[in-house]
Amino acid sequence: MSIDMQQFQQTFFEESLEGLDVMESGLLAMDPSALDAEAINAIFRAAHSIKGGAGTFGFEPISQFTHVVETLLDDLRSGARQADPALVDLLLRSVDSLRAMFDDAQAGAEIDVARHHAVQRELLAVLEGTPVPDDDDQDVTPALAVAGWRIAFRPHADLFSTGNDPLHVFRELAGMGEFTATPDYSELPDLAAIDPTLCYGHWVLDLQAPVPETQVRDAFAWIEDECDLALTPQHLVDDSELGTLPKLAEVPEQKAPPSRSNPGHPPAASSTLRVGVDKIDTLINLVGELVITQSMLNQAGHELDPVHHERLIAGLETLARNTRDLQDAVLSTRMVVIDSVFKRFPRVVRDVATQLGKQVELHMEGEGTELDRSVTEKIVDPLTHIVRNSIDHGIESPEQREAAGKPAKGHITLKAAHEGGFIVIEVMDDGAGLNRQRILDKARQSGLAVSDDMSDADVWQLLFAPGFSTAEAVTDLSGRGVGMDVVKRNIVGLGGQVTLSSQAGQGTRVEIRLPLTLAILDGMLVGVGDETYVIPLNVVCESLQPAAADIKRITGQAEMVRVRGEYIPILRLHQAFGVAAAQQALPASVLVIVESEGKRVALQVDELLGHQQVVIKNLEEHYGSVFGVSGATILGNGRVSLILDAGELAATFEQVRAA
Repeated sequence: MSIDMQQFQQTFFEESLEGLDVMESGLLAMDPSALDAEAINAIFRAAHSIKGGAGTFGFEPISQFTHVVETLLDDLRSGARQADPALVDLLLRSVDSLRAMFDDAQAGAEIDVARHHAVQRELLAVLEGTPVPDDDDQDVTPALAVAGWRIAFRPHADLFSTGNDPLHVFRELAGMGEFTATPDYSELPDLAAIDPTLCYGHWVLDLQAPVPETQVRDAFAWIEDECDLALTPQHLVDDSELGTLPKLAEVPEQKAPPSRSNPGHPPAASSTLRVGVDKIDTLINLVGELVITQSMLNQAGHELDPVHHERLIAGLETLARNTRDLQDAVLSTRMVVIDSVFKRFPRVVRDVATQLGKQVELHMEGEGTELDRSVTEKIVDPLTHIVRNSIDHGIESPEQREAAGKPAKGHITLKAAHEGGFIVIEVMDDGAGLNRQRILDKARQSGLAVSDDMSDADVWQLLFAPGFSTAEAVTDLSGRGVGMDVVKRNIVGLGGQVTLSSQAGQGTRVEIRLPLTLAILDGMLVGVGDETYVIPLNVVCESLQPAAADIKRITGQAEMVRVRGEYIPILRLHQAFGVAAAQQALPASVLVIVESEGKRVALQVDELLGHQQVVIKNLEEHYGSVFGVSGATILGNGRVSLILDAGELAATFEQVRAA
């Protein structure tokens, strides 16, 4: 019977990428002067798993490359090699190379081995204690060839219960070349305590044959889950070190076999289950439809006589409660801790600080804060821009900091916390702060309308203007004006907001406020004629019924309302969306003032209908893009209600305010 390995390949990719994250975070936290044995073991275990899995699935370049990395790590954990910053940097670059190889493998493309020859040559040179070859075209593959293998083979005690026998493996290995098996019965109990159904023997196996590692591992394919293996190529190990059986520190400690006097205890079930994101999305959509249906039933229930339909109404209330609980539970399956985003920034900070010759330490708080997976996927790029800017523009050089009476090492804090139905992410640095005058001067050179009496908050907002940059020269890190405007556009696209604050000489703080999920939102329902619209509650500032004296008409047909001395442009929703039979007189209607990206607009509506959580439906997938609309939802009466895009509406009327 053949096994289709393709069905397991995606799981292998996911676990390998998680292993690379473990390796990277461990290397970044490593102190070469005081190595943590457990940290080294964790890095080694991750590399070992990646190598073995790559060999199993036929990704030989990944397996060979990781084998060299694993050998270096083995030297570190055994104390045969000392760590230094250069070696840590080389291992980090090796992780980058492995990630690139996995990108090729996941895309179904041929792995571009040539891109990683330079790193692989450095690894081999370090292993062999020789200078790095100068010839960029040198083929490194021959250096990976082996004359034979030393195998530490430790079967689990219950190996026989699965119908397997070590002798079958020994015969297959013997067919590859000269083979010897040295038993180790050091853990054999007294004769009276021996259970004949358990395996107590361990072996050191010597195979003198130049065969690839994958071929050796294939011999153990049927029992790889019932044993612990450690393979060592003969030419990379001192023969004096091969006489004892390794303790296999890279393999988690195995639980004791079940006792003969207490049989039948099943193994503990796994606490996690991998499920495809598409399945979760489908489930969320179905629950959304269920919520809509429940809302329809609930509205119909209000029309029933409670005396004659008491049990039905009680059942509808129970259904409503259970539906809300189900919705919360299903949405929670998409919730992930923001640590999945934060953990990549130690590497970003290290690399950028090294490139700029600065000393920067990163602090992270609230890594366990949860938010929707779809949000985490889209927040990475904006956060990366902000962190890089904090190092480039915020943190001063060590000399400048010491001259200002600061420690030479700067600090960046990445913090996340929940506030209501939102997640707030803050990036704070203790650098020089924003230079108000420099920003104003640059804005004038760029043709932006500015004045010296602008508030600090308005000046900081200039940094989000498209193409705006205060950098003196274009570099790999800054000066192209494609940073903060992209940050704001991406965050606003997620229904969030970003604000800046700064204090000269003390540092800068960037705050990002995002909804926890993109599947539902809290909305204000408003009526316009026969239509009902949803306004996201997070953009609503206030609602009011205007007095006739506060309404002004300027620049032709443009209308403004005065609110506490500030004039705000008015948008009549019935005109924008062609709604008939709507309230025409402004004093008899309600104005809902919304704000997005620092811009305000007053939306004229007939009435406020209340507050409600709504399930968001993507309008573009089923209809097309509509001005001023970000999505749609289905109300309890079965009608479709449009969700307004306050940012687009406010931006359209900003020129009225400027006029």
